[in-house]
Amino acid sequence: MSRDASFAPDLHRRRRQRLLDALGDGLLLLSTAPEQRRNGDVLHEFRPGSDFHFLTGFPEPEAVLAAWRTGRGRHRAVLFVRPRDPAREIWDGPRHGVAGARARFGADEAHPIGELWHRVPDLVAAHDRMFHRLGADAAFDRRLLDAFAAIAQKRRRRQPAAHPTLQDPIPALAALRLRKDAAEIAALRQAAAATVAGHVAAMRAARPGRREYEAQAALEAEFRRHGSPRNGYPSIVASGPNACVLHYHENDRRMRAGDLLLVDAGAEVGGCTADVTRTFPVAGRFTPEQAAVYAVVLRAQLAGIRACRVGAPWNRAHHVCVRELTRGLVALGVLRGDVGRLVAKHAYRPFYMHGTSHWLGRDVHDVGAYDDDRDAPLPLVAGAALTVEPGLYFGPRETRAPARLRGIGVRIEDDVLVTRRGPVVLTAGAPKSIDAIERTCAGR
Repeated sequence: MSRDASFAPDLHRRRRQRLLDALGDGLLLLSTAPEQRRNGDVLHEFRPGSDFHFLTGFPEPEAVLAAWRTGRGRHRAVLFVRPRDPAREIWDGPRHGVAGARARFGADEAHPIGELWHRVPDLVAAHDRMFHRLGADAAFDRRLLDAFAAIAQKRRRRQPAAHPTLQDPIPALAALRLRKDAAEIAALRQAAAATVAGHVAAMRAARPGRREYEAQAALEAEFRRHGSPRNGYPSIVASGPNACVLHYHENDRRMRAGDLLLVDAGAEVGGCTADVTRTFPVAGRFTPEQAAVYAVVLRAQLAGIRACRVGAPWNRAHHVCVRELTRGLVALGVLRGDVGRLVAKHAYRPFYMHGTSHWLGRDVHDVGAYDDDRDAPLPLVAGAALTVEPGLYFGPRETRAPARLRGIGVRIEDDVLVTRRGPVVLTAGAPKSIDAIERTCAGR
């Protein structure tokens, strides 16, 4: 059975109820992510869609949720799933099937997925409103439009509306997912623990002469040993000048003495992912120039984390980090002038060109609004999780930086849970001070 299965029917029922109460009366129709072909007859590893999994815990492809309120604090949930198939299960493994959808996942009803479009007209006809996001799955939308047309044709003598009132449920669902519940916080903590272990393993595995992918292998093996079925995103393992490529993915350069190794990687556990970056010396000790750049980024990151407080604008950490990084660029001799004026002119951007934070949860760039209707930043709320990840990058051909700094790229990233008592760094166990990193690289 899939490791993505979440056998917590009461939890998923509560989540559905909260969503339906926010949406009001109407039919919610939500499908999971489809399987995707990689090449030939090989499929990509399947991972259930985040929204669908959040509401059902059901791990298999070709599944659809239909749900609606039946009264105050009550709703009905119907799952359409693949039926049991002994012949197919010999090849792909056992399925939960219709009975399992009811018994293990708490659906009030369950039917074979092949019956979906025979039953949708009756479900739609019973509701004046439908909650469905158009455009996410063109094939699904076409079948839904056919169902609308069939209903309208059947009722044509009454000249009905061609379809129910449609409302996109994703904004309400994203707002719900933004505030992590206790189960998601527990999953984030587990993902963080696996990720910390992986980063420690990478620090101990990196050596001059080894390939980047050897450190990656040590990192991801530790993820798996800690119960992670997959990474939350492809690992970035970037040595030397590769650390200045923000989304470097080759991971095959031979590491050299004097290199820094930037590792941006996170394990997924329980449907939630961590997202951590550490930068450390391949040979075990920072050079004076590397240590100077690292110290600037670390000061900025610690200040950014302190800014992650309930009620603060979500992007305050970015503004705090930008100011600290700019101050550091002046101290390093990269920029000259008044820090405030340099910030206003965005003089830091050649060396720090990305944002500092994003929401974190079931997706590495998780759902949730950042700005209101007037484009003003929304305040941080208790239960939100976000990254804080400042960096400085001096490419090997960056003539605006002193020669001694060229080829140095440093990013430091942690996962922060916003609480009423202040920010909680979920990934604090990953070595971060210069001394702690050097001791870890030495195997101590």
